[in-house]
Amino acid sequence: MSTIKANTLLHSDGSTTTQPSIPALDQRMAKAWVNFNGTGTVAINSSYNVSSITDHAIGDYSMNFANSMSDANYSATGMASTNAIAGTMLEKRTNVAQTSNAIRVSSRKLENSNIDAVYVCVQVFGN
Repeated sequence: MSTIKANTLLHSDGSTTTQPSIPALDQRMAKAWVNFNGTGTVAINSSYNVSSITDHAIGDYSMNFANSMSDANYSATGMASTNAIAGTMLEKRTNVAQTSNAIRVSSRKLENSNIDAVYVCVQVFGN
């Protein structure tokens, strides 16, 4: 394995920069993600750009961003699971507007009722 160390990076035209920019990757990198336990007192296990989780009711959570998204037109994906119930899914709350500060999700059983999930993961991509 090699290590590269540099005090100054150069653009292809020879001009200097101190922060490398890789615009092509910006859209493909997660802007926020969280892994949390949604049972009892909700607890974040690990996260990036998530300041807190709000537990609204059984299986109903808001993921609050530490740094807001540039707008509310981002994409989110995720998963949820419980220890005992097969067929748990995660969905965006359709009755609550997605904002640049937070997204609200529900963990649900396939028969359409909310359930607190032991393992909830959400990833956000966008501008």
